[in-house]
Amino acid sequence: MLALLTLAVVLAPSTSFARYAALVMNSRTGEVLYSHNADHRLYPASLTKIMTLYMTFDALKHGRLSLNQKLSISARAAGQAPTKLGLKRGQTITVQNAVFGLITKSANDAATVLAEGMAPSEAAFAREMTAMAHKLGMRRTSFRNASGLPNRWQMSTARDMAVLGAALIHDFPQYYHFLSLEEFDYKGKAFKNHNHLLNKYKGADGIKTGYIRASGFNLVASAKRGEDRLIGVIFGGRTAHSRDAQMARLLDRGFARVAKTEPVSVPLPIRKPGNLIMASASEELPVKEETQEVAVVRGNVPTPREHAEVAEVTPVSNAMAVQDTSADAAASTPRGWAIQIGAYSLMATARNQLYRVAEETGGILNGRQINIEKAVSDGKPFYRAQVIGFNETDARKTCHSLSKRRFSCFVVAPDVDMPTVIAQKSDS
Repeated sequence: MLALLTLAVVLAPSTSFARYAALVMNSRTGEVLYSHNADHRLYPASLTKIMTLYMTFDALKHGRLSLNQKLSISARAAGQAPTKLGLKRGQTITVQNAVFGLITKSANDAATVLAEGMAPSEAAFAREMTAMAHKLGMRRTSFRNASGLPNRWQMSTARDMAVLGAALIHDFPQYYHFLSLEEFDYKGKAFKNHNHLLNKYKGADGIKTGYIRASGFNLVASAKRGEDRLIGVIFGGRTAHSRDAQMARLLDRGFARVAKTEPVSVPLPIRKPGNLIMASASEELPVKEETQEVAVVRGNVPTPREHAEVAEVTPVSNAMAVQDTSADAAASTPRGWAIQIGAYSLMATARNQLYRVAEETGGILNGRQINIEKAVSDGKPFYRAQVIGFNETDARKTCHSLSKRRFSCFVVAPDVDMPTVIAQKSDS
């Protein structure tokens, strides 16, 4: 606790600045290493484009777009305020060039082109952005455009932007390297990346800057050293230079703290789960209020084995650890007793909910493993958020403690298939 207080004193801005907020998170563990006003709703400015990129990468991954696909440039796109590529109405631009222009120049015209390529209008796309944000657990974020140009209703938080950055890195590793692009040549012009940490800070490899007058100078940054990746967020820097210097200080302190607290124990592997009963694949699976009490599931109910797999198996130490472990490698040891806190249509949402439980429950889950288990219902995947490796007594006690904190939870006995009734998280 003393270290946390010292860190806050050293790193807080020297003067009061209402727009200032910051957060540093260990992306591998989900541990918040530093926060200041992390849940204050502020203007994201061009940090908005991180969600535009997330949506674009999702469309690329699922074949709704291709990098070489040409998108039409509308009058609305061409008329966007700077910064911009200077796109002309009636012409076309490839998805890849629009993405690169958005990443480097922070081009507002490119953002609108991408939005209109994925939705009937930019306004419709912004509604989809907001829906995706909420699915990812960004509960205090709302979008009104794809670029981050001023809109009084377009707001987010430092915590939500850290969640988004972590989700983009985790969900789209095949595209994330685009965010390290330092320069983009388009029609004879060279556009340099506004994120100057890329060539100034050791391990920096993304993500995005932002600025409007109402927001100040914003930045989401990612840096990786060894196995640890930190995500830093700053809202409301006074200048680009001071923002970058502050981010470097925050990341330095974060890496120093991670080095001191790194766990030395190696988590046991778990077996690949067997037969599963499938549940509805809605975003958060609804249950009656009484299912939030601690319950134990016993007995085997056969169902097709191919419908379930381990999506993630990860250790918990001081917070949730996030590192992919293959199902095959995890197949040798029984998982013991487990608890389940929810089931979600997106892996990122399951992961973020586990982060939230770890952060808000005062170390109840320290030293445990998480198991994000993929299953399929009606051809659609969903993900069960579990914590494993308990004995029966500890599983019951832990679930009871989580329930008192308004997190849904039920206990699963060893070698038992999952039930059709799955608890959702509470609205706390």
